[in-house]
Amino acid sequence: MSSPEIAACTHPLRTSVADFIAGLRELERDLITKDRIAAYMGATTLRPEALHDYTWWRDSFYTRNLIYRDDLFEVMTICWSPGQKTAIHTHNGQLGWMTVSQGEVLTHEYHHTHCNAPENQNVVNIDCLGGATELEIDKVRTINCAEGTGMVTVDKLQTIHQIENAGTTGCISLHVYSKPFDSCIAFDLEKQRCYRRQLSYFSKDGHRLER
Repeated sequence: MSSPEIAACTHPLRTSVADFIAGLRELERDLITKDRIAAYMGATTLRPEALHDYTWWRDSFYTRNLIYRDDLFEVMTICWSPGQKTAIHTHNGQLGWMTVSQGEVLTHEYHHTHCNAPENQNVVNIDCLGGATELEIDKVRTINCAEGTGMVTVDKLQTIHQIENAGTTGCISLHVYSKPFDSCIAFDLEKQRCYRRQLSYFSKDGHRLER
């Protein structure tokens, strides 16, 4: 099935998680590009009710809840209580897409301009081994992404950002990454350092993981 046909058979009132994953797996048959997946996600809305099994909250930190993962795609929800936010972080040059099923988040995009450990960079401004103790990172813009509107993407040109729930209600965002990744570089501007951070899930396949 071609991607236009996939988009045509989806509907925001009846699309299930299984439908969404099946569509992504169809898209794996051809070249994965930022525009192709963005078009698919824009046409395939997952309502909060459909994401019920992958919606978990905690007061101390946002939760990363794995829905599906294979060699090409990683799909998850992230649940944000009011005031929760990520560190400023990279995406290792991978492609990524985010839509919001409930609430509203802000995405602050940054550009790396200088650090004192450039020899640790595998690809300039995309990925590195960390270890810098002097950083210069410029804020490029802030994007508002709300329920049913907008999409945030990352790629090899825009790979550094921070996501924040600045509102007063809980937020559920849907994320697709290609390819999956298990760590990123996080930036602590106050302490002027960056470091590689291992990523983990709060739940997997609808079940909370033991901690």
